[in-house]
Amino acid sequence: MDYTSNLWKLYAFRFISSLIPAYVIERLYWEERGMTIQKVVFTEIIYALTIVLLEVPTGIMADKWGRKRMLVLSAILGCSEFLILLFATEFWHFATVVFLAGISRASSSGSENALLYDTLALQGKAASFEKQLGRLNACDFGSAMLAALCGSLLASKFNLELNYWISLGSALIALLLSISLIEPPEAAGDASDEDEDEDDVPFKRYVTESLRFFRVNPGVRLIVLSGMITGAAMGYIYEFWQLYANRLEVPIIFFGVLSAAIMLLQLPGNLLAHLLIRRFSYRTLIFIVITVIAIGFTYVAASMDYIGLAAMLVICLFSGVMEPIAAGYLHHRIDSSMRATIDSFRSLGENALSIIVGLGFGYFSTQYDVFGSYGFIAFVCFAFLIWFIGASRKFV
Repeated sequence: MDYTSNLWKLYAFRFISSLIPAYVIERLYWEERGMTIQKVVFTEIIYALTIVLLEVPTGIMADKWGRKRMLVLSAILGCSEFLILLFATEFWHFATVVFLAGISRASSSGSENALLYDTLALQGKAASFEKQLGRLNACDFGSAMLAALCGSLLASKFNLELNYWISLGSALIALLLSISLIEPPEAAGDASDEDEDEDDVPFKRYVTESLRFFRVNPGVRLIVLSGMITGAAMGYIYEFWQLYANRLEVPIIFFGVLSAAIMLLQLPGNLLAHLLIRRFSYRTLIFIVITVIAIGFTYVAASMDYIGLAAMLVICLFSGVMEPIAAGYLHHRIDSSMRATIDSFRSLGENALSIIVGLGFGYFSTQYDVFGSYGFIAFVCFAFLIWFIGASRKFV
C-alpha cells in the first residue's frame, strides 16, 4: 500500500480546509446577528472547554483506533458547523457551533501530527518533521490568504452569507479528502511493546503514561508551555483583529489584505524553523519570540491607532516559528503508540490557558473595549516571560 500518498493528501486536506472565505468576516457576521464581544468570548470559552474535556480522549482513540477515523470525524463536524451558521440567529445556535468546532479540533489536533510523523517515519524521514510541518502550515496560510482576499471582495459586493455557502462547499471537499487518507501502521521499531495488543491497552494507561512522560521531561514541559502561551495569545488575534480594525474604521474591502498579511507574516517562521533551531538554542529563540509578543501586545493595547495594527503584524511575524519548534521538540521524544495522546495534552494545555485568558479578555472588553482586552494579554505574556527567564536556565 502506498502510504507516501498521505503526504500530498495532507497538503490538499490542509489547503481545502483553510479555503474558508467566511473567516475574514466572521466577527462582523456574528456581530450582525447580535453577538457582542462578551458573548463571543463566552463561546470561545465553550470552545476551549470542549477541547480541554475531549482532547485527551480523542487522542487516545486516535492511538487505539486510527488517526484517519478521527480526521474524518473532524471533517464531518466541520461541515455541520457551516450549515448551522447559515441559519444561526440566537446565542445557543452559535454556542452549538463552537461546541461542534471544539469536538472537531480535538479530533484532529493530535491525529494529524501523528499521521504526518508516522508517514515520514515509514519512509525514514522522521527528522524532516519540523520541515514538513512548517510547509503544511505554509500551505494552510497560503490557502487562508487566498480565501481572505476573495472573501473580503465578495463581502464588499454581496451579503456576508454568501461566504458561508462557499465555505460549506470547501468543508465538503475536505471531508472527501480525509476519507481518501491511508492509515499507516505503527512506525517500525517505534513501539514500546511490540507483543502487546494495542486494542487491549486501557484508556487509563494512556493517560498515566502521558502524564509520566511530561513529569520526567521538564525540558519538554517548558518548551511545550511556551508554545501553549504563544498559541493562546495568538488565538485572540485570529478571533478579534476584525473588531480592532473595525474600531479604526478600516473599510471591509481591506479586511482580506489584513487577513492575508497576518498569515503571510507567519510563513517565514514556519518555513525557517528547522534551520533556526540548528543555529540558535531553544532558549534564545523562545526568549526573543515571547519578548516581541509581550511588547507587541502592549503597543496594540495602548496605541488605539494604526501603530497598534502594525504591532499586531509584527507579533505575527515572530510567532510563526513557535509551533514547528514546540511540536518538533515534543514529537522527536515520544513513542509512536502514544503520539496522538501526548500531542493532545499539548493542545489541551493551550486551550486551558485560552479559557483563563478568555475570562480576563472578556472582562476587560466590557470596561475598555477590545483595546483593554489586548492589554490584559500583554500582561500575561510579560508574566510568563519573567518566569521563563528563570526556569529555562536549568533545562534548555
